[in-house]
Amino acid sequence: MRSRGAELSLRLGHLLARVEAACLAAGRAPDSVRLLPVTKFFPASDVELLYGLGRREFGESREQEATAKVEALRDRLDGEVRWHMIGRLQRNKARVVARWAHTVHSVDSERLATALDTGARAALDAGQRSSALRVLVQVSLDDDPARGGVAAVDLDRLADRIAGLPGLVLGGLMAIAPLGVEPDSAFDRLAILHTSLRARHPAATELSAGMSGDLESAVEHGSTCVRVGTDLMGARPITSA
Repeated sequence: MRSRGAELSLRLGHLLARVEAACLAAGRAPDSVRLLPVTKFFPASDVELLYGLGRREFGESREQEATAKVEALRDRLDGEVRWHMIGRLQRNKARVVARWAHTVHSVDSERLATALDTGARAALDAGQRSSALRVLVQVSLDDDPARGGVAAVDLDRLADRIAGLPGLVLGGLMAIAPLGVEPDSAFDRLAILHTSLRARHPAATELSAGMSGDLESAVEHGSTCVRVGTDLMGARPITSA
């Protein structure tokens, strides 16, 4: 039976080849797109294996699980590791996440942004972090904020608010292609929104878009970070640690 390390190495190699091929097809440099392993539901031991394979950034979506992994690995991995919160985040979890997250991808309201700013400034004062918290605005591509993401019409106002908060850095946009919508159509709209955002905030260069099933389309439309779980990690385990 193949070891877990060998399995992850094989899957990672295939994914990196997919990303490189997508970049070449889009006329982009292969190093212009990062692969973010999404390790939610998988044990800390898998993160260690991926670290050994050269990965230094990891995406999580549940605060309690992520916080436990960060603590478990704090003394086993070096300071190069960057943790990303990619899932929807409740305001009452913002203070905890602000202690360990390098980037939060899912900011979709001014109230959440304010809570993260408060948490980040408290973490800075306590020496729990050394720099402001990088955040991405999650924008809805079907204008249904109930599914997560700010409506496009409210994007500029939220981005301006984040840019004015001292504990945060506006990094760019994140989006998920809606179910039932062609990825090319969704990501074309996202690219237009990102271009508009960068006209107001030139440093907001990150575009977090694309997952296992649609990363090629996302890369074609300018994604700088593809978030991959299933095609890298495999089927979700019954339990996680």
